[in-house]
Order: sequence, then structure tokens, then C-alpha cells
Amino acid sequence: MDEDQKNHLKAYGIAYWSIKQKADVSWLLNYRGGSFLIGHNKAIEDECKTRGVSYQILADGKVTGILNEISDPQVNMEMVKLEKAPKIAVYSPKSKLPWDDAVTMVLTYAEIPYDVVYDDDVLKDKLSAYDWLHLHHEDFTGQYGRFWSSFRNATWYREDVKNQEATAKRNGFTKVSQLKLAVAKRIKEFCTGGGFLFAMCSGTDSFDIALSAEGVDICESMFDGDAADPQAQSKLNYNNTFAFKDFKLDENPNNYEFSDIDATQTRTLVQSNDFFTLFDFSAKWDLVPTMLTQNHDKVIKGFMGQTTAFKKRVVKPSVTVLGENKGAEEVRYLNGEIGKGQFTFYGGHDPEDYQHAVGDPPTDLNLHPNSPGYRLILNNVLFPAAKKKPQKT
Repeated sequence: MDEDQKNHLKAYGIAYWSIKQKADVSWLLNYRGGSFLIGHNKAIEDECKTRGVSYQILADGKVTGILNEISDPQVNMEMVKLEKAPKIAVYSPKSKLPWDDAVTMVLTYAEIPYDVVYDDDVLKDKLSAYDWLHLHHEDFTGQYGRFWSSFRNATWYREDVKNQEATAKRNGFTKVSQLKLAVAKRIKEFCTGGGFLFAMCSGTDSFDIALSAEGVDICESMFDGDAADPQAQSKLNYNNTFAFKDFKLDENPNNYEFSDIDATQTRTLVQSNDFFTLFDFSAKWDLVPTMLTQNHDKVIKGFMGQTTAFKKRVVKPSVTVLGENKGAEEVRYLNGEIGKGQFTFYGGHDPEDYQHAVGDPPTDLNLHPNSPGYRLILNNVLFPAAKKKPQKT
């Protein structure tokens, strides 16, 4: 999985497929970019050829040498067994909206199967059937993505409002914000019960904002028919959130922004100097962050979204920062534990489309098979498959 790999993204699909075939699969953390060691059989070799994934066949003695190298206490490497292919769900509306989702695109490209779930499914407790959940570009605050100012007359926007209101009514809620809060709380239960949550773009901050505003009306009249609570800011409860604290709401409904968690409108970076760096972790001690940062490149191209990056000052100290732009004081990639589960938030919309706008065509991943930014998504897909090791004391 270093620079010799012709298709990093499809290699994750090979690893996932091999786990499903009950093959012996290990993740060699920090060895040649986080390579996969798979017990040889012809079916797997043929699958690599079919999907265009680079591989090497190693003699037993060579494998023993590699494992001895990795086990050296002085070397920052580790081997992790991948034993159970996680069952994957993507939280996404059934209706077509004028943007694409990076996670569904890369899962499809890597040939990793997933199911689509949405509000009705979550409220019917269908998340219990899954190990891993991704939150599509979403607004959990009930403000329809803050698209009102620019797109309120667009057909897709009016259809989305109609569908969301119908779902709220069908489930016994008088407002979409109440529906979305109930969904966010069920997702929180999924995670605290042992599930793995991954979110990008506005699925990150709007989720935490909704949880913090339980019992508080933060929606203006164009969204729910009555005015927001003028004391809403002072009533937020940051104890309810996953990753963020002490943030301030953006109370102007005309703004394409929810709060000051996101740095999009205040940052001075441009495409030519927009990068973030992945942290190095101890593979033998910090297993999860090491898995989540496996890559052939430690400096990742930045990319924008409705939520591009998280201001460092609002990130909770209990959260592990995985990638940041230190000079800009921006966190781009983070992970944390909640209850028995874990969550990862990744800022930005599409790692290979710097400024993806509403209505832009989807990215063709055939043109980006070695994308370091997309690799981070797939690290998250695979890490629930890892065999848990006892805590070192």
C-alpha cells in the first residue's frame, strides 16, 4: 500500500472481500503504507487481477521476516487481524439531491457493499443490524441545510422540504427539527452501544448542534413556522455533543452556515496552500488512531464543503485529533469514543473536488485510484473489522 500500489482504493475492497471469504487477513500498520497480508489462494489472486490491484506473492520465509520486523519493540509497526467484515449503512435520503456523497462513491468504487437507511429506518431501530454508519451530507437541525436563501425556489429544495415534513408528520412530530433530533438521538444510542459512526461535511457539526439544542428552538420561521428562541445560545448543552464545545450559533437564517465550529467563511487558505498533516501515532499503543491514519502520504490536499474544517478551539479535549493544519488552527480529521462505540468526523465534501458546488457532476474515481484523501474514508470502513487486543498496562 505504498507508492507501488496501482489502485489503493480498490485494494480496500479486496481486503473486505477476502474477510468475507473467511481468508486469513492482517493489516500491517505502518508497513509499506499500511499493507494487507492475505493468505494466498487463487481466487483472491484472480480478484486482484480483475480489479487492477497490485500484489506480491511471498514465500513463507519472507512473511516470517516481515512479521519479525513488525514485532520488534523498537519499530513503530503492528499487525492487526481483520476478522469480521462490518455491515455498513449509509444514512442518506432516498430522493435525489443535487450533490454526491464521497463515501457512497468510494464504497461503490472499492466494491464494498452497503445499505441505505434514512429517518424511518432509524426510528424503527434498524441500525441494530449494522456495525458501521455513515452520515451523508445532512442537516440535523431542521433548517434544510440552510439552502433557503439561495435555493428556496428550486424544485429539488421544495421537494426536500415536502418530503422531510411528510416524514416528520408520519412519525408523529410537528416539526422537522423534532424529527431530526429524535434521529440524532437514536444514532447516538447506536454509537454508545458499540457502533462505529463516520460523518463528513455538514453531517458533523449539524449533528452535534442538534444534540446540544435538545428542547431549544433554534429554527427561524421560514423553517418551522415560528421564531427561534432568542435565548437559544445560552440554553445549549455541550454535554450532549460528541466532538465540539463552546460553539456559537449562526443566528442569521440567510447564511449558509450553522455555527462557528466551521472555519469555511473565516479561513484565509486557498487551494494552493490548503493542506493538512496526519499525525504519527504509536502503532503498538494507539491502535485505533494508527489504523485511521494509514496512508502512503502524510500530507493531504485540503478540500472544501459546507463544513470544511473545525476550529481547534471548539474541539473537546477528549477527542483525538488525527489531522490538522496547525498554522491555520484547523482540525480536519478527528476521532473519539462515546460509550462502547467510536466516531470519526472528517471535514470537507469531496477529497478530489476542491470546491464542490451544488449541481456539480460526481467525481470519477477512476481518475483518482490512489487518492490519499479517499483512503482516510476507507480506513474507517475497515477498522471495525480489527480483532480487539487487550489494553496494555
